[in-house]
Amino acid sequence: MAHLDLRRPQNTNGDFYVDTTCIDCDTCRWMSPEVFSRVDEQSAVDHQPNNAAERLTALQALLACPTSSIGTVEKPKDIKNTQETFPILVAENVYHCGYHSEKSYGAASYYIQLSEGNILVDSPRFTPPLVKQLEEMGGIRYMYLTHQDDVADHQKYAEHFQCERILHADDISGSTRNVEIQLTGVDPFALTSDLLIIPVPGHTKGHTVLLYKNKFLFTGDHLAWSESRQQLAAFRDHCWYSWSEQIKSMRNLANYTFEWVLPGHGRRFHADAETMGQQMQKCITLMESL
Repeated sequence: MAHLDLRRPQNTNGDFYVDTTCIDCDTCRWMSPEVFSRVDEQSAVDHQPNNAAERLTALQALLACPTSSIGTVEKPKDIKNTQETFPILVAENVYHCGYHSEKSYGAASYYIQLSEGNILVDSPRFTPPLVKQLEEMGGIRYMYLTHQDDVADHQKYAEHFQCERILHADDISGSTRNVEIQLTGVDPFALTSDLLIIPVPGHTKGHTVLLYKNKFLFTGDHLAWSESRQQLAAFRDHCWYSWSEQIKSMRNLANYTFEWVLPGHGRRFHADAETMGQQMQKCITLMESL
């Protein structure tokens, strides 16, 4: 819960505010860009919501904040209604779970609703309002984990939904040693006819990405839209295994077709396949120059 006595002076006056516990994860800024901005390496309320749509996204950001650093002076009477908006539809049958976890430094998690069994991509916080909504949407068959960093509350989800977790063996640690499906090697793994898991060693040794319907690419910490560079990018300062391997992985990934990049960290990007291909080449060129 945010604390009013820790309210940052950089916030504009009004009901919503960000306190000094903010970890600068960027969640609120991409979820509600009309309300939140970055000031002095933390988020702040740039202007107060002035219509129903802005208020909704601000409350969604409040609930998604991994450190509960966003608060309101007046207790929001519509918070329960906002809880029921999660997971938030992105496109088709792909949803953003919200409720980011501090354990994964605020990484985004996604949910794919499928007739043959739903997929949770990386782990959000295990929180009753989200769990209830996921139950009503059909539960979870598989919990796909892109890499070792964004596993958060995977154990609680596995126990509650009795889902099978998927993680590459090279990223298994003590907390994930009981993962049911442990991938090996560097060959793509077809989970179903529409779901392909592609190894992309680099950020971590066992990092993988998930390609759904040759359209939606769930990239974990491998690839994201860079707001500062205004292009797709990987982040060398946060490469924990091998930058040269990550470049090789990116070259391989450029051979696939997709229209959405849905990362754990960084921002989403959506474009037609041709534009996405051009962006991938720009990303590779940038990586090779660093």
